[in-house]
Amino acid sequence: MNKLLMVTTIPDTLKAFLLPFTYHFRAQGWRVDAMACGISASTECLQAFDHVWDVEWSRNPLAPFNLVVAPRIIQEVIQQGKYDIVHVHTPVAAFVTRYALKNWQKQKKLQMIYTAHGFHFYRGGKPIKNALFLTLEKLAGSWTDYLVVINREDEAAAKRQGLLSAEYIRYMPGIGVDLQYYSPNATSETEVERLRQELGLASGTPLFLSVAEFIPRKHPQDVLRAFARLARPEACLAFAGDGPLINQMQKLASQLGVQNQVRFLGLRQDIPTLIRAAVATVLASEQEGLPRCVMESMCLETPVIGTNIRGTRDLLAEGCGLLVKVGDVEALAGAMAWTLDNPQQARTMGKQGRKRIANYELSHILKQHEALYSEAMLASSTS
Repeated sequence: MNKLLMVTTIPDTLKAFLLPFTYHFRAQGWRVDAMACGISASTECLQAFDHVWDVEWSRNPLAPFNLVVAPRIIQEVIQQGKYDIVHVHTPVAAFVTRYALKNWQKQKKLQMIYTAHGFHFYRGGKPIKNALFLTLEKLAGSWTDYLVVINREDEAAAKRQGLLSAEYIRYMPGIGVDLQYYSPNATSETEVERLRQELGLASGTPLFLSVAEFIPRKHPQDVLRAFARLARPEACLAFAGDGPLINQMQKLASQLGVQNQVRFLGLRQDIPTLIRAAVATVLASEQEGLPRCVMESMCLETPVIGTNIRGTRDLLAEGCGLLVKVGDVEALAGAMAWTLDNPQQARTMGKQGRKRIANYELSHILKQHEALYSEAMLASSTS
């Protein structure tokens, strides 16, 4: 029996993105286990995986606990599990696990695969921070058998910086999106109308939607300022998400005089309905890997306004969305105005997005993982 261990910093990453891979490979006869901080408290993970392992680590990859205590725990897990492949995700989990298992990897006792969901060094990032994270990635690259990147900028950077030999760097278009679940036909007009009533929207009120955490790199203040600059009293803006900046953003909405037009919805379970109710979704981030909310909007044929950064740029290429410069509030407001003033063209753009996203479909990504795992298993058997 082939044995796979998935490792993330927290179980939420597994639940949000990786369970389809778990079920797929278990159905093929693999044993699939997982390791994350606090995972044994997750009922969903307990049901999805053959076995789960708890490991505590700090979000700082160089914290003493991470590099002294956690490696011993990880090594004990590997000795017990006797895994063929360890597939690591998220920066802290990826760095610490590769550090802990560097001798196993060098002795070819297991195959180490790292999926980078967006490097922490990136074009436009702060030079000192970029240099630090690039150094860490170069160091950890020597403990890695295969590196998976999910956007073209990261692919080019990984090859240019020599994080691994080019033949072991694999581009995959994300971790997959379910086109059936995120289908325009899966949400009824009745559901959309019920949602609009919940939000207190009159018939015909255009809704802009931002699905994102309230954290600095997502730039929620830019979305608010652009909406205020738009100056369309008939329009509404909704934020779906939570985070440390939410109270500050609520105050900013009042300061800008748009508090009656803005809805702060918190975490929601009805994202497809929200997206279908919107005239456009807006993401003003300065840093992304391959933003899920943009992919979901494209699936649902809702136009996207995004910043011209890696990942988002990949998705919205060839006229599949509107791109603006990070921090350019005036351009963001202009893009919002365009969607209101050109409804037919905006709808056409949304349909183009649906066609483009077919390359990112989940079944396609699963096949790419099958091929990668087969290659890794073959490399292990012949080493």
